[in-house]
Amino acid sequence: MSMLALIILVGACEYKKGHSDDQEVSGDAAVVEEPSENHTEDDDKITIGFSMDTLAEERWLRDRELFKEAVEALGAEVKILASKGDDALQILQAETLINEGIDILVIVPHNAESTAMIVKKAHAAGIKVLSYDRLVRNSEIDLYVSYDNEMVGELQAKAITKLVPKGKYVYIGGAETDYNAHLLKKGVFNILQPLIDKGDITIVYDQWTKDWFPEYAFSSMQEALKANDNNVDAVISANDATAGKVIQALAEQGLAGNIPVAGQDADLAAAQRIVIGTQTMTVYKPLKELAVQAAELAVKLAKGEEIGVERIINNGKAEVPSMLLTPIAVDQGNIDATIIADEFHTREEVYGKE
Repeated sequence: MSMLALIILVGACEYKKGHSDDQEVSGDAAVVEEPSENHTEDDDKITIGFSMDTLAEERWLRDRELFKEAVEALGAEVKILASKGDDALQILQAETLINEGIDILVIVPHNAESTAMIVKKAHAAGIKVLSYDRLVRNSEIDLYVSYDNEMVGELQAKAITKLVPKGKYVYIGGAETDYNAHLLKKGVFNILQPLIDKGDITIVYDQWTKDWFPEYAFSSMQEALKANDNNVDAVISANDATAGKVIQALAEQGLAGNIPVAGQDADLAAAQRIVIGTQTMTVYKPLKELAVQAAELAVKLAKGEEIGVERIINNGKAEVPSMLLTPIAVDQGNIDATIIADEFHTREEVYGKE
């Protein structure tokens, strides 16, 4: 091969390598989204790096699009990477964003503990970090924006204990590595514990769900039913995806619709289950409000402006300025006035063609 041919071949390979990451991969694969082309080049434009844990669930796909829209509406731009629940990959992707010269990093951590390393690396580069929906633990995070996850758990437990004030309860938690899952559980047991102490409620099964994978929730519910000879009175699940699998396990035993089940996130499938009566309630967290608030605060942080939040949460190392939005309990009685009225899901999507 001549030297000229070799140079052309190497150049072609480098071009292909340099452009392969610009393609969005569907599902929950690693995702890179470049800033929108409809923005003119502007050295003063804020660039936000958005490091996401996963795109496997409906809600995170919504978060991605809503956050991107909110950022661009502010005249900023965003680069988005999703790590498919891989801690090492999320750290690597965050480093990539930092090295590309972003102005601020927004992160949805997969592992609340290990992502503290990302915060340290960003700060070393002079970049502030906003924790989106999930709190990064044991780090000097600059800002936390989320819904009040402890309140989410309280809303779940209040709804179920109103229906089942006495009986045998199953709790299917989220990922133990996600600090939000601990907050949710804390909220649930804020309500349940007094009833447990009185002897009205017994927790007959309590299990985390590894990496939030719904299939683990399915296995857990099967185990709970088997261990209790199907004698279970209520189930609280950490989110709608796990609730769906809980209901599948109940259906196998002919119990779907007979045992109250709580979830959260207001997924479409959950809304449909609420309408037909197999899921009792969900907790709705208007994602547009979360995305807009996070985008506005991220831009302010990047510009060094006053953020004006009053709540403080201790993450194990620092007192973190926090904005906690208010979640909404949703059941058959208010689904039209909440999820559907907000166009989070359409009436036809929820009820089908009537």
